[in-house]
Amino acid sequence: MVEYKLTAPLKEEDVRKLNIEDVVYVSGVIYTARDMAHRRLIELAEKGQKPPVQMDGAVIYHAGPVVRKLDEEWEIVSAGPTTSSRMNKATPVLLKYYPVRMIIGKGGMSREVAEALKERGAVYCHYTGGAAVLAAKCVKRVVKVEWLDLGVPEALWVLEVEDFGPLIVTMDSQGNSLYEKLEIEVKERIKSMLRR
Repeated sequence: MVEYKLTAPLKEEDVRKLNIEDVVYVSGVIYTARDMAHRRLIELAEKGQKPPVQMDGAVIYHAGPVVRKLDEEWEIVSAGPTTSSRMNKATPVLLKYYPVRMIIGKGGMSREVAEALKERGAVYCHYTGGAAVLAAKCVKRVVKVEWLDLGVPEALWVLEVEDFGPLIVTMDSQGNSLYEKLEIEVKERIKSMLRR
């Protein structure tokens, strides 16, 4: 396990060196996106239109933050990860259209996503669930918000973060999945126990 501090937007070479179980802290600008934002990003790409944010080297955070507005400025109150498997179907398509380099969420994603991450040169990182306030403390400011018509949780929030993490690399750009590795280990242990 190696610990890295990276700055978004990310370079492909920075992401390609990450392996499952590495720990990462990200600074720079990241975007929140859930189901509806994924759908809109894909629709724009299919129409040949550009999204309102820079996607080259992007970090997508599966989260629907709790926010409040103070003196015309948005403040993130909490920003815990949402279950990433909800985006299993959309993510390979998203990665086909956009050079996203990191997806952050919780719970892991499918084998199809692992293959898409490998092809694109991107990783999936796990953020601890239940630590929403800790995540919000890493947000230095809300740069802007797009697509509020989708609703606050589904909008595309553009966040400047500092040392956002710790993030565990659970799916790397070589196609490895920590979830699959653990599943195999558990099955082997159960078999071993049953043989006794």
